[in-house]
Amino acid sequence: MYIKTNDTVQVVAGKDKGKTGKVVKIDRAAGKVVVEGVNVVKRHKRPTAVDQQGGIVEKTAPISISNVMLFSEKLQRGVRVSYRYVGASGEYHATAKAAKDSFGNQAPERLKKIRLCLKTGEVF
Repeated sequence: MYIKTNDTVQVVAGKDKGKTGKVVKIDRAAGKVVVEGVNVVKRHKRPTAVDQQGGIVEKTAPISISNVMLFSEKLQRGVRVSYRYVGASGEYHATAKAAKDSFGNQAPERLKKIRLCLKTGEVF
């Protein structure tokens, strides 16, 4: 999944289309994300011994990860994401194998995988 916690995303489908917000929680198994201020639902809460006050409570419900896109600050809209690998020299490589080949036989211990905007090349 290309979306991580604390990323800013834009909703591209559903009743909250066009809204942006920060990702609070990700459920990778179900393919859902919770975005603050998006998909707010009302739940009726019964009074209990701990909480004497019952009533209607608003909370954010999860939405499908396919309905959100990473938000670009440069373009001010949701964008598609690609991955690149950065070696020790700081140059981008399309695959991990290409990055290791550029160093000859001495492959770096750890390649850094970064997310890029397809249009602008902005690093997230």
